[in-house]
Amino acid sequence: MVIIMRKTVCVTLPTPLATAEEIHDHLIDQLNLSLRRPGMFGGEVTLRVLIDHLLFVERRPEAWAELRQGWEERGLWTPTGPGGAFQGVFPEQGDCYEVASVYAEFAQRSGWLKPDRVLTGEEYESLTGRVRRWAAVDRTWADVTAEFGPPSVLFGGNNPLYGKTLGYLSEDPRQPMVVFHLWNGSEPGAEPWPPEHEQPSLLAVRFGDGPIRGSLTFTPEGERRTPALGDPCLAR
Repeated sequence: MVIIMRKTVCVTLPTPLATAEEIHDHLIDQLNLSLRRPGMFGGEVTLRVLIDHLLFVERRPEAWAELRQGWEERGLWTPTGPGGAFQGVFPEQGDCYEVASVYAEFAQRSGWLKPDRVLTGEEYESLTGRVRRWAAVDRTWADVTAEFGPPSVLFGGNNPLYGKTLGYLSEDPRQPMVVFHLWNGSEPGAEPWPPEHEQPSLLAVRFGDGPIRGSLTFTPEGERRTPALGDPCLAR
C-alpha cells in the first residue's frame, strides 16, 4: 500500500497599501494631535516632519521655502526655527506651545487645522477690536475663557499648574489666529515645583501678520517676565 502525503502551502497575500487620501487624512490627524500636545509627540521636529510629508503628498514642496521666507521677514525664523524667536520673550517653560501656535497658523491657511470651535465674524471682530486694551491689566487663564469663551485650539493640557497657549479662530480662514500665551511657574530662586500660582498668568496676546514684536501685546505681568523686551532683534 502506497500512502501519498500532500503538503498544504499557505500563501499570505500582501495587505493593500493605504490610498493617498487615507495617508493624507492620517497625517492631518497626527498633525492636529501634535499641535495640541507637542511635548508628547516630539516637539517642533515632529511638526516640521508632518508638514513636510503633507506638502509632499499635496505636491507643493515649494510651500515650505515660502513659509520660511515669510517667517524670516516677520522675525519668526531663526537657526533653531520659530522656537528661537520666543527665547527671551517668554520665560522658559520646557514646552513648545508658542511654537505650535505658529505652525498652527500655517495649518489653518492650508486647511489642515481642525478647531474645536470657531468664532462668528461678529465675535471675532469684537475680540480683535478690544483685546489689546483688555490685556492692559493682568489676567489669568480663567479670565480669558470667561471673557472670550473656550478656545478654538488649546495648545497644552487642562492642568492649571502648567502653562499653555490658547488660539481663537474666525469662521473666515483668511483672518489670523488670535493667540493668548499663558505661563505658570515659580519666582526666581524658588523651588521649581510646584508652581506658586493656582492659575496660569497671561503674558501676551499675539495676532496679525506683521513682525513678531508688533504683533505682541504684553500684559504688565508679561513685561515683568520678559528679560529681552528691549532687544532690537524683536522689532524686526
